[in-house]
Amino acid sequence: MILIKTLSLSLLCIILLSLVASVGQAMYHHDPQAQRGWWAARSDSAGMAPDPRKNAGLAVVQVYAAPTWGWKGVVAVHPWIIFKRAGETQYNRYEVISWGSGEKVRRNRNSPDGYWYGSKPRLLVEHRGAAAEAMIPQIEAAIASYPWPDSYRVWPGPNSNTFIAHIGREVPALKLDMPANAVGKDFRSLRHVVGLPPSGRGVQVSVLGVAGVTLGVEEGFEVNVLGLNVGLDVSPLKLRLPFIGGVGRDNLQKQREGGEE
Repeated sequence: MILIKTLSLSLLCIILLSLVASVGQAMYHHDPQAQRGWWAARSDSAGMAPDPRKNAGLAVVQVYAAPTWGWKGVVAVHPWIIFKRAGETQYNRYEVISWGSGEKVRRNRNSPDGYWYGSKPRLLVEHRGAAAEAMIPQIEAAIASYPWPDSYRVWPGPNSNTFIAHIGREVPALKLDMPANAVGKDFRSLRHVVGLPPSGRGVQVSVLGVAGVTLGVEEGFEVNVLGLNVGLDVSPLKLRLPFIGGVGRDNLQKQREGGEE
């Protein structure tokens, strides 16, 4: 009983500290223009994607995430994927967007590496060359097979994070490691409570993204309680935390340092 109380108190402290850190981070990176409204917030290129015209012969796949618009940016992120084949001079960008009628999966609605309503994106995954070229058809097939193209729920999903997580499950070569604050990444239907994690390698047990456990090659160990994820990744060493995503070296850094595609 004492152990349970101690663990519960520790978990609560971690969640509260992560929330405070997220609020501070949001204030520090706040776009002053956004005070006028979403229409005034930055949406131009952040200059992070390789110039598609200067690199026309290079296949590229990238996944980005940025804090969501408004108060939701304190607790969650919005992700998207971009890619181009060798020989192409422009990117295709895919994401799920809540507003508007009809299908929620949108193509090329925003700049490939643009600010997301004032927030600079973070690069989660990058592959270039032959590895990127090989996985693009798989990514396109995953986009076409997304189970909830006409549905969107902020919590617990399906939402923009559910969409990118689906692609990661279908394309393990992507080596996707979604941050702990990607609320909705663990959403699963009640018919598929057990399955692959967003990285596509490992195992996940999740009840509608509200409660569950993930053990993955990219994710490490992660526990989900009401959509708040806490965990530990050992390769590379990183704490996985709600609101702020995590603390420590990420998999993209490891990939680049290792000289991988």
